[in-house]
Amino acid sequence: MASKTEVTVNLFDPAVQQCPYDAYKTLRDEAPAYNIPGTEIWVVTRYEDVRRVLTDADAFPSTSKNTAFRAGDGTLERAAKVASRFAEKGWVPAPTLNGRDDPNHKQMRAMFNEAFKPSRIKEIDSKVESLAYDLIDSFLADGHCDWVSQFAVPLPLFIIGEQMGAPREDMWQIKRWTDAFFQRISFMLPEDQHLEMVDREIEAQHYFQPIFERLRKNPDESLISVLVNTVIPEWGRPLNDNELHAEMMADTFVGGSETTTNALAAGMKLLIENKDVWHQLKSDPERYMKTFVEEVVRLESPVQSLMRFCARDIELSGITIPGGAMVNVRFAAANRDERAFDNPDKIDLERPKAGAHMGFGSGTHHCLGAPLARRELTWGFTAAVDRFEDMWFAEGKNDFAIRPHFLLRSLAELHIEFEPKKKR
Repeated sequence: MASKTEVTVNLFDPAVQQCPYDAYKTLRDEAPAYNIPGTEIWVVTRYEDVRRVLTDADAFPSTSKNTAFRAGDGTLERAAKVASRFAEKGWVPAPTLNGRDDPNHKQMRAMFNEAFKPSRIKEIDSKVESLAYDLIDSFLADGHCDWVSQFAVPLPLFIIGEQMGAPREDMWQIKRWTDAFFQRISFMLPEDQHLEMVDREIEAQHYFQPIFERLRKNPDESLISVLVNTVIPEWGRPLNDNELHAEMMADTFVGGSETTTNALAAGMKLLIENKDVWHQLKSDPERYMKTFVEEVVRLESPVQSLMRFCARDIELSGITIPGGAMVNVRFAAANRDERAFDNPDKIDLERPKAGAHMGFGSGTHHCLGAPLARRELTWGFTAAVDRFEDMWFAEGKNDFAIRPHFLLRSLAELHIEFEPKKKR
């Protein structure tokens, strides 16, 4: 059975990306494995199919000889230009964790598992709590803020920056560089803008390279020192410069901040749009906060999708995906699949097994930063509950624009006004 040709959904259309959930339902119901016309990309949308792809790495590996699109660089011709630009001016980024298969992936991930072990997250927790309250208190008296730039961005960015040993005063410059990476992997840029983002990444490389070299000579307690100096036993060496530069962007500063920023932004928007949920959450935060955090990640899925490959002809939901095809695994579509969740488009603070969503992936590539992200989301929304009596959208200041992106979902800004909670 082939994908139904009468179904046409353009996930590259910025208008669809603004609110893709109707499109996802159409695909789940009518073409659960959908071949994007004119491409080798197959979009998988049903919960059980997404779980199958993520948990069967032999059938759906992360690596293939056709890696140009997978790496975010589009056609082979453009990918060659990108690689040449990096080689000429900086360092060609090596595959990140998400672009590796076992045993190579497992060997590299072991180092990150150590860096993000539960005891380290527990040590960070009080810093996350303090920062969340400090950020809100910095604008509380104003009665208004851009929740994205004043809270959702700095909370996870400053936390990962401190863990990486980056000075606080450098963090907004690092944010500019991570935004460049965000845009480069969006699959939405014309070539000239794409190469401009590469140049910004190269600026970041030249910022980090002296840090790598210093830490090789004088290790410290920072996470970046762990990444620079830890020998991967099976490799007989630590990460090289190309591998380190890839990890700085993808798995630390972007993976460790951008996605949490997007969930914090989406969660506040959902609370303002669903005042019954806000009042329920305020009534008993200890009871409902954990589920609320999971529901935000499920409903808005900051990582909408990632890419895999199909190793051989494989049937999903009665549709055969040909061997060698690229598979776009749509976590966001799976997270609203009525086959897996009751009332999937609604926030349910009593939802059983709320953590069963795919917002952090599944299988060997399950998000290694999920425990830290959950703590940042918990303290972020807890601080809002503690400091705001009520909040609402600032009139005339929001267009609720989602930044164009094929893989991620990011609210550009969110202007809110609020009534500070009266101190008792």
